[in-house]
Amino acid sequence: MDQLRPRLESAWATVQDRVSQLRRNRRDHLVHHVGLGYLLAVPVLLAIATALVLFVHSDVNVAMIFSQCHARARLPILSRIPVLGTPSCFLVSFFQEALARTSNRAFATMSVVLSFIGSLLTVSTVEAARICNGPSVLIAYPTGPWLVFNLVGGAMVWELLIIPAFFRRSKEIIKSADGAAGGDNGEGAANPSTRPDSRHLAVVSEVVAIPVAVALGYVVPSLVMLVTDKPVAIAVWLFFPVYVSLIRQGVRFAIRSVGQHRPGRTLHLESHKPALLAVYAVPILCSVLSHGLVLWGFLTNQPDDRQELTRSTLRFIEIDLFFIVLTVLYWILVEAGWRVVGVVLGASLLLGPGAGLCIGWIYREHQLGFVDDDEHNVAGDEGEGAAAPDEQTPLLR
Repeated sequence: MDQLRPRLESAWATVQDRVSQLRRNRRDHLVHHVGLGYLLAVPVLLAIATALVLFVHSDVNVAMIFSQCHARARLPILSRIPVLGTPSCFLVSFFQEALARTSNRAFATMSVVLSFIGSLLTVSTVEAARICNGPSVLIAYPTGPWLVFNLVGGAMVWELLIIPAFFRRSKEIIKSADGAAGGDNGEGAANPSTRPDSRHLAVVSEVVAIPVAVALGYVVPSLVMLVTDKPVAIAVWLFFPVYVSLIRQGVRFAIRSVGQHRPGRTLHLESHKPALLAVYAVPILCSVLSHGLVLWGFLTNQPDDRQELTRSTLRFIEIDLFFIVLTVLYWILVEAGWRVVGVVLGASLLLGPGAGLCIGWIYREHQLGFVDDDEHNVAGDEGEGAAAPDEQTPLLR
């Protein structure tokens, strides 16, 4: 028995080393091995493809909307505004035709589109709240890029602006981590991207602020627009990035004002199940409901009741959404690998693309090795002797 013990200990040490190596390897994906210039080539090609496909599928119907706005024949109160009147009228009229409240097919299609955008907004806001993404202005302050996306650029904003910002930040984090591991006179250790809690939310109150902001700033205006398709509702909805940002800041300020916020406390969202459910429940529910609506129409063989102008505008939106999905899947593939892409696609088939994105993003954190069963998911200034918090630990104290 004494002779067997060293062999067992050696075998166990080998197994532990192998497990540790696998955990390290699963973090090594394309973003670790391919240069930034090569990584950005695909989004650029997707942007070119987006422009070409939209041009090929353009027709006179969409052009007529712009022409009517220019002639002030549509929405005269809006179209008569100097300089911004014609493009504003076109944007509102475009979405009004796409929504077409009298068409069940248009309603179901737009509900899927809006639920996916809501999930993407939630993911983007969560990433903006993480400590490691603080140094990147485009990631940490997403209101500007989201406004450009919604008012002007569509998929191209993700292809040429947002995704490159995430790739650039990932490369900076990898470089900082490598420098800290190799010893750089302490400079790497001081970098927020190399801290053990770098994937934590910088402020614990984000667990409340993010879902409230998305629900009130995006979901409510989207539902009003979807149900009424009135020009005023559409015009209000167009600026949802501003509402989400203001409500998020307001909730954080309110929590801090009532003394429910402790400076220095952070939270790893994916390691705390109640917080995770709170943040992603609304976009997943919206996705499931909209996906169920589409499946119901398909299974009951509902006729296509869209008018020609509605088909033309929806075709533009569907093409734009298709390229956004491709771009996001490429983003996930580069940073997390094909398994996460498979989870996103599988969950999307069952629960809708919005839920697929949220579930895939949660799995992404596990796949990259950031979630651990014995991890201290809430970090702060309690001191080393404090007991490790669990799921029952109050977040805002």
